[in-house]
Amino acid sequence: MGREALCTARVGAETAEATALLESTTVVLRGDIKRKWEIAALQNLRIDGDELRFEHGDEAVALVLGEKEAGRWLKKLQTPPPTLAAKLGVSAENPALLIGPTVGTLDPALAEALAGGITTNMREARMLVAVLSNASELPRMAEFHADMICNTVWVVHAKGPDADPSDALVRIAMRGWGYVDNKTSAVSDKLTATRYVRSAPPAKAARKRAPRSR
Repeated sequence: MGREALCTARVGAETAEATALLESTTVVLRGDIKRKWEIAALQNLRIDGDELRFEHGDEAVALVLGEKEAGRWLKKLQTPPPTLAAKLGVSAENPALLIGPTVGTLDPALAEALAGGITTNMREARMLVAVLSNASELPRMAEFHADMICNTVWVVHAKGPDADPSDALVRIAMRGWGYVDNKTSAVSDKLTATRYVRSAPPAKAARKRAPRSR
């Protein structure tokens, strides 16, 4: 969502100047009043003059954003976030071919996102979804994708400082094979996904090797 505003905030009996941030799943206050509210838990969202108002638990909250900005925040807060399937672009009309674990052993969030758009036909697939458990699987993924018509591959792997493969290692390997990364999406608390689009001929990508994990 990505909105930010300096405003007067009233939270219960407290009133102070604060920085309000509207993030993808939370509203955050920074400054003399510090709060973090999950958007899904906000109740009675409304505009009162130039204030955005809502309740969270036992707290009544008012953010003095100005009438127009309050309206923009309210619209964002009331718009359901896109599903993971929508973020990945997977659907029955835009099917994905999956490599890595079987569907039955997938992360539940990813399994749900792919449920309506999985194919086993390499020529029918509009994208490859590659779930990697370690860096050594990168070359096999590149070789597999080299035989596909589609140019898009989502590389899914663990996230965090100790992840194998790491974001940096995947990016170096994929760019070396002629891919350009253009979108990232969280999959779950444990997994992240990055979309890569092939710009070099497939044969070139297949011949190269991935860098070693350190």
